[in-house]
Amino acid sequence: MAVEAISEKSAKSDFWDGVRLSMPVVVAAAPFGLLFGAIAVDNGFSVLEATLMSALIFGGASQMVGIELFGQHVAPWLIVLSIFAVNFRHVLYSASIGRRIAHWPVIQQALGYFVLTDPQFAVAERKAEAGETVGFAWYMGLGLPVYVFWAIESALGAVFGKLIPDTHALGIDFLLPIYFLGLVMGFRKRPLWLPVVIASAAASIVAHKTVGSPWHVSIGAAAGVLLAVILPPHHSGVEAKR
Repeated sequence: MAVEAISEKSAKSDFWDGVRLSMPVVVAAAPFGLLFGAIAVDNGFSVLEATLMSALIFGGASQMVGIELFGQHVAPWLIVLSIFAVNFRHVLYSASIGRRIAHWPVIQQALGYFVLTDPQFAVAERKAEAGETVGFAWYMGLGLPVYVFWAIESALGAVFGKLIPDTHALGIDFLLPIYFLGLVMGFRKRPLWLPVVIASAAASIVAHKTVGSPWHVSIGAAAGVLLAVILPPHHSGVEAKR
């Protein structure tokens, strides 16, 4: 009984540690959740449909792309392909994070993959690299607030969208990119970090100018992965020593 009580207390503590880490993400994502709800209604969605899309898909960038394409009456297969292009990075995320949560039961792993986002991946990876176990309670404490607030903010945006000022004029659309930049910088001590970042950034910029959005996201990610694969192993070792 005493062991169970200690374990339960530890799980609660881990959960709230995760919740505290999730707050910057909740704040940074808020303008985009509100904006999505407003755009969804403008494109013919009801408040309920906009909210359900956020609750069931839970993918900010892919939802934005999907909404824009729905409004243009694009072929369904092209919408699916475009959303896949935007979210291709999650294939890489799940392949990496799967090693960290392999000890969870299958149902818990499924929930973990569902709430997997860019910051969720980055924070969990840093925890694992520090030699700490990525526990289910901590992981869900990190992911659930982002999920819940994203759905709520989408609903609020759908209801009060006409009252939302231009996010570009206020500059709040920079919050999430700045947060993501901070996540990327958190991995700067990894071997090959700088060359991979440069390759990904360059490929993404060129693709955005030539192929266009949303393909630049996947092309940039693929360029970084390709460079990491083709660089010789001894180069990685030299960088690690630095």
